[in-house]
Amino acid sequence: MRFALGGARGPLATITALALLAGCATGAQGAPQALELAWSDEFDTADASNWSFETGGHGWGNRELQYYTDGANAFIQYDEMAGSRVLVIEARRGAPAGASCWYGACQYSSTRMVTRGKREFTHGRVEARIRLPHTQGIWPAFWMLGSDFAQIGWPDSGEIDIMEHVGSEPTLTHGALHGPGYSGDRHFNGTYDLGEAADARYHVYAVDWDADGLRWSVDGHEYFSLTRAQVEARGRWVFDQPFFLLLNVAVGGDWPGSPDAGSVFPQRMYVDWVRVFRKVAPKRRTGAQPLAPPAAAAPASTRSGTTAAAAQAPRPTLRPLLRLGTPGAADAPCTRGDADACGSSGDAGRRDRADLGRGARRAAAQESPPNRASPSPSR
Repeated sequence: MRFALGGARGPLATITALALLAGCATGAQGAPQALELAWSDEFDTADASNWSFETGGHGWGNRELQYYTDGANAFIQYDEMAGSRVLVIEARRGAPAGASCWYGACQYSSTRMVTRGKREFTHGRVEARIRLPHTQGIWPAFWMLGSDFAQIGWPDSGEIDIMEHVGSEPTLTHGALHGPGYSGDRHFNGTYDLGEAADARYHVYAVDWDADGLRWSVDGHEYFSLTRAQVEARGRWVFDQPFFLLLNVAVGGDWPGSPDAGSVFPQRMYVDWVRVFRKVAPKRRTGAQPLAPPAAAAPASTRSGTTAAAAQAPRPTLRPLLRLGTPGAADAPCTRGDADACGSSGDAGRRDRADLGRGARRAAAQESPPNRASPSPSR
């Protein structure tokens, strides 16, 4: 099955051909693996069939300062550096009227987008082309959680952090893995130095993931890898199940620290595209095959890319994201009775355990953030 979502640029065949050219990955054991595009969002337009918003200002397990709105801080616009339309997630000073945060009146607002219940994937390559924000106190991330999170909780569901950046480390990005026995301050973590400020240009942040292990890369440069055996030396392997994607920009928290007098807002994370690839299965021979002469070897099976039928597959109708914001626009007023605009009290603790692991890598493990109760079931 192939999905053509988010307003893919040009025919699907073009994207898939590029995917196959770039998709000669190696497995965790070093064997070459051909890849094909399984799904993408190119963000030429908004598509609610891909993403939902998670809302609230309860600190998300890390004493974060932002209130996540229901899409008011996300919009699509043309970006000259990307040469295309992109998704923008904007962290701003101020929050919707009536929004409440764990520390009182909310000082910041942002967006947290998830594909949970809509687009979930097991194994392959997951990557995004992103230009990061950069200022003290900012914390953008592109990551994944196990789809059974609501049923078994974190860290048992597993977490794959494809990219994280904190403003106190101007040139660095991080990849990490959390699971049972290796979460919080016991997680696995790798660091990549971009060699320039994180907001200077777009980079492709990726993870290659299969039953044997994971490999993290930036612009095709692998900087961190884990084998299944290395993971299982600390705890149970939980990465052979579907995972969903998350994109968010947090403000403050235990790891990045709070904004200071020199921090600049608004801050924007620009996402050109998100793509998921899967391994290409070899073609299977069908029907009777003639016997080859004794001196001739049978032709080797080939790996295929996009079929003509797939390239011509109809695209679904595109729908706008709910409450899609506009650049720099003030958040719409809301009342506590307006669950869509302001979130609900039920959001408190919903993602605390998962987000706790992301902050604990630099936070004092002994100091417990608020709202660390088990999350309620997913919406």
